[in-house]
Amino acid sequence: MADAYIVAAGRTAGGRRDGKLSQWHPADLAAEVLNALVDRSGIDPTAVDDVIMGCVTQAGEQALQVGRNAVLSSKLPQTVPAVTIDRQCGSSQQAVQFAAQAVMSGTQDVVIAAGTESMSRVPMFSNMMLHKKAGIGGSAYSPRVLEKYGVDNFSQFDGAELVAKKYGFDRTTLDRFALESHRLAAVADDADAFVEEIVPVDVDGTPHLQDEGIRREATLEGLAGLKTLTEGGVITAGNASQICDGSSGVMIVSEHALKKYGLTPLARIVGMSVTAGDPVIMLDEPVAATRKVLNRAGMSLDDIDLFEVNEAFAPIPLAWLKAMGADPEKLNVNGGAIALGHPLGASGTKLMTTLIYALKARGKRYGLQTMCEGGGIANATIIEAL
Repeated sequence: MADAYIVAAGRTAGGRRDGKLSQWHPADLAAEVLNALVDRSGIDPTAVDDVIMGCVTQAGEQALQVGRNAVLSSKLPQTVPAVTIDRQCGSSQQAVQFAAQAVMSGTQDVVIAAGTESMSRVPMFSNMMLHKKAGIGGSAYSPRVLEKYGVDNFSQFDGAELVAKKYGFDRTTLDRFALESHRLAAVADDADAFVEEIVPVDVDGTPHLQDEGIRREATLEGLAGLKTLTEGGVITAGNASQICDGSSGVMIVSEHALKKYGLTPLARIVGMSVTAGDPVIMLDEPVAATRKVLNRAGMSLDDIDLFEVNEAFAPIPLAWLKAMGADPEKLNVNGGAIALGHPLGASGTKLMTTLIYALKARGKRYGLQTMCEGGGIANATIIEAL
């Protein structure tokens, strides 16, 4: 099988809800990342065969094929096609895997995998809520599906509570994990660990270079004082991922393109998997996806130097650690979505970018990324830093 290489990676610094990036149209924000990938790789823009853009809430400013609109807003020529995909929170991680598959199959040589999400301008669930408010249609879940699973709705918030219960995590354990996410992110930010990966975007004449979500002042007592999302539950806004605006992307190329355009690889795609399980508990599927990708790659967990497991909710990476018996010192070493934000469709390539640069900074070789996704799906990807 042919190899697929990452030759450029970048992400915007996260923006809080209604924060610094809320003035940016999501297509324009994505265009800034596309431009940066072209500049960082040094490739001729006309050489790009395709753009695969992850986006979850495809409504409003993110409707009508935001991937194509991002291309039209960028320095890429109009001859570069694009497609927008939705695998929920794993959308741009799936974009990476689709791009790698295209390159490895020999059908394309240069593909950009990216994601964008303005959760300020296109709020989560607005694609459903506005239809409901207008009296158009019903639930996204058909009565047949709901009856099949014995529920009246599928909820990621309920799923997070179920995962916490399944693995025996109490509120204090989750809050301690959340506090550590902020601590690690603050340490990384203070050490300029994110400088190389961040794509600067202009905000009122000043480049936006720092993730807005890091709470250096966070305390366990403060987290303990937050109200739970459900009565009697353990999930709060403090131990869940932050609403975030952002865009990210990676450029993936074939060995032929490496030589033809004189490109320098940052990483190689080693293994990929996607699995699906129970849509009710929904969020513990990264365990199955991890086991599958390790098996397909002929590797063990001990072979992996760093892990990025998306912090959609604190119990998800904690459950993954417990089920896999993984080393917590290798997990989300620069903090995660609890501190840095989770811009839905952009999170896959955001985490991939951070993983690449974290491996590089530490002189490490292999990284594994996995992410829980709506509907009980998960992706897992292994990369080798070069």
